[in-house]
Amino acid sequence: MKLLGQEIELLERYLPGLYAHLEATPLETLEGDQNPSISWYKEAGGAGLLISSDFGGAGVSAHDMIRLTRAIASKAPSLALCTTMHQFSLASLIELSRNSDGPEWMLLDGIARDKLLMCSAFAEGRAGQSILEPTMRAVWDGKNWLVSGRKQPCSLARSMDLITASVKLEKEGQHSVTGVALIPAKTAGISVEPFWKNTILAGTESDALVLDNVEVHPDLVFELGLEFEGKLDDLQTYGFIWFELLLTTSYLGVAMSLAQRVFDNDRGDANARVSLATELKGVAMLLDSVAKALDDGLDRNECLAHSLIARYQVTDAIQRSIVKSVELLGGIAFIKSHEISYLSSAAQAISFHPPSRVSAINGLHSWFLGNVLTME
Repeated sequence: MKLLGQEIELLERYLPGLYAHLEATPLETLEGDQNPSISWYKEAGGAGLLISSDFGGAGVSAHDMIRLTRAIASKAPSLALCTTMHQFSLASLIELSRNSDGPEWMLLDGIARDKLLMCSAFAEGRAGQSILEPTMRAVWDGKNWLVSGRKQPCSLARSMDLITASVKLEKEGQHSVTGVALIPAKTAGISVEPFWKNTILAGTESDALVLDNVEVHPDLVFELGLEFEGKLDDLQTYGFIWFELLLTTSYLGVAMSLAQRVFDNDRGDANARVSLATELKGVAMLLDSVAKALDDGLDRNECLAHSLIARYQVTDAIQRSIVKSVELLGGIAFIKSHEISYLSSAAQAISFHPPSRVSAINGLHSWFLGNVLTME
């Protein structure tokens, strides 16, 4: 079917056999807390999709990455969302390696060849706190950084091989600065505690990640230029763009899965079906255009603004399409299968991720007036 045809073709090109595996597995299994699809994704080479072929990866563009992620989301929402955390962290690491003579290239080679997944322990915002301010701190002991803190929820908490964490770097007698730490998951002092109580998206493994004086070598800690005035350095901007694109395309894939069922079950008339598909395909094209602009080198701050605009447009389209899809599928379909209610609930979780529309209003308003986009 045209609605997701290109996306499925791309997924098959880069991760052969994964879509068929997902399609043959019950949604309840894929979305449960023992989700088997994470290991399938790893084995198929998903960890190295963005990494250059020079380092054993596939060298996938942003444009292709969001489309194949959308195909995954249409069959396994939890898999698409939890691997979003790996991919946006990886995109940032790749960008960091382009302007550094440090050990990043060795990490990239290891991630691709050893099929390592990264979880993201970046701050995602709490009431009264900026989404840019780290929730973890790293104290210098004269030889290594000692990292402590917790991230909850943290997707891939039980399947991670590496942790990427935003940290506040503290040295005695110096002002604290923001940094990123890369930490092997088996390092002493790391533990995982139960956190996710809802059955919706339980397959993301989103539990609490706890770090207690975890020793990190200085070669695995990178200082950033955050000034805590809502200003992002170029690397952080790049990471935020990837986060928004992958997150948004994942939830869009879930909504498209519901719309697909309307066609598959011959529900409603042609006008109703085309109206439903047109809106979803339209915002998919909008999202794809932002990813293409990122590949083409559009100014990062401009691209971030475009990614937020696309996200909120997609969010509105998802909410409208869910109502239409559920209505067209009808009460009997709802009664006979939990999948319709599951997918409709899962798709609406897009609104829970930062930045919320309310928190982004001032920054976007200022951007529309011609200023640089800032984040709260």
